[in-house]
Amino acid sequence: SENLRKQARQLENELDLKLVSFSKLCTSYSGARDGRRDSSDTTPLLNGSSQDRMFETMAVEIEQLLGKLTGINDKMAEYTNSAGVPSLNAALMHTLQRHRDILQDYTHEFHKTKANFLAIRERENLLGSVRKDIESYKSGSGVNNRRTELFLKEHEHLRNSDRLIEETISIAMATKENMTSQRGMLKSIQSKMNTLANRFPAVNSLIQRINLRKRRDSLILGGVIGICTILLLLYAFH
Repeated sequence: SENLRKQARQLENELDLKLVSFSKLCTSYSGARDGRRDSSDTTPLLNGSSQDRMFETMAVEIEQLLGKLTGINDKMAEYTNSAGVPSLNAALMHTLQRHRDILQDYTHEFHKTKANFLAIRERENLLGSVRKDIESYKSGSGVNNRRTELFLKEHEHLRNSDRLIEETISIAMATKENMTSQRGMLKSIQSKMNTLANRFPAVNSLIQRINLRKRRDSLILGGVIGICTILLLLYAFH
């Protein structure tokens, strides 16, 4: 039991030192980034990759120490459960709980610091990419800028042409639909008229007779007028 507590205290001391260094690394990383932005946006961060490697190495070491301390706590828990003296068992339980609280605090601090570091690095990488794009655009020659403007104007012209074509197609489709609707209406009217004609055949026959009689009367009247005219001419010349 004493050996386990000694190992736990030793691991806790190592973790405490590692976590302090880990937190300082995160602070120095953020401060260096802020200093670079204040001084020059185009100056690369010195030792940025070495800081990243140091972060990865320290994170692995701390995770290993946390794993070892967890194993020691588990062994202490097994020993406490197997202890026979009640008073001794209570003291061991108190000691075990204290070591568990320390492990929980160290684990929480490690994950918090690691998350902050990763968030800062991701944000700075994103900002660095944006700044790089801006500087690349600013450093472009006048010819490139002019070409870019021409390309943009040409693109706008193409978009306007596409819009006009779409409007023309829409008008043509509407006209086609209108003509189709009118043709349907005419067919409907013709169908109704044929239906009426078929429904009233007697009326249709009467109308045809009237028309024939009018035509015959007109022919008779015309013949009478013609004969009278001829007779008058013969009488006048004799």
